[in-house]
Amino acid sequence: MLDNPVTGPIERYLDLLAKRQELIVSNMANVDTPNYRTRDIDFEGEMRRAASSLEESDPQPRVVEVPGLVERPDGNNVSMDREGLLLAKTQLEFRMGTALLRHTFQGLMSVIKEGGTNS
Repeated sequence: MLDNPVTGPIERYLDLLAKRQELIVSNMANVDTPNYRTRDIDFEGEMRRAASSLEESDPQPRVVEVPGLVERPDGNNVSMDREGLLLAKTQLEFRMGTALLRHTFQGLMSVIKEGGTNS
């Protein structure tokens, strides 16, 4: 899309949120799978990595096993409470990111319209 200093970081933020949501849904779908380990991304670390990356294309986030979760006797450590809360938080953050992107584009449209009337 428009890769500039404002929209580029917002786009990366939304991409990471989408990947996190994908992982959360996968974790929830595997709640009854023996030996399944909860997976996530280090969101803050991935944002720092994306911000410091000089590459044109966005790197794929590193998926890691979530440490410190209680393991059931079947070896599965998915917590539906954790995943449900994280899903709700991720959805709210995605809404905030899209609202910020929409506001940015509205500002650009305003500048374009004002530039057209002053010529």
